Amino acid sequence: MSAAEISQVLKEGELEKRSDNLLQFWRRKTCVLTTDSLTIYADTQKRSKGKELKLQSIKKVDCVERTGKFVYFTIVTTDNKEIDFRCSGEENCWNAVITMALIDFQNRKAIQDFKTRQDNESASPGQQERRMARAP
Repeated sequence: MSAAEISQVLKEGELEKRSDNLLQFWRRKTCVLTTDSLTIYADTQKRSKGKELKLQSIKKVDCVERTGKFVYFTIVTTDNKEIDFRCSGEENCWNAVITMALIDFQNRKAIQDFKTRQDNESASPGQQERRMARAP
């Protein structure tokens, strides 16, 4: 992956996140989705103290539900934590963009892992002879 791919912004705007406290209020956050992570800023003007959620730590986007005004969805992390979000159903919905970014990230990682595995196999000379022996 090049530096240009990592820093490319896919979507930027407001998203509402449900708080973790007992009352579970919906808080408006400014979010920036890149090809590598979702950054959530508490302060919409200053963009300071952002929480970065790497795509490698996201397992899936789940529980998509549409009501009259909002689309609700949950991001499930690799350690099985759930983060609830909602966005206006009228604009381009965040859940679809996050899902597509996650799929793209996982595809790029799979290709990179495959190439690394191929390079490692071709680097060891005994492996090449075994592969040739299996060929018809």
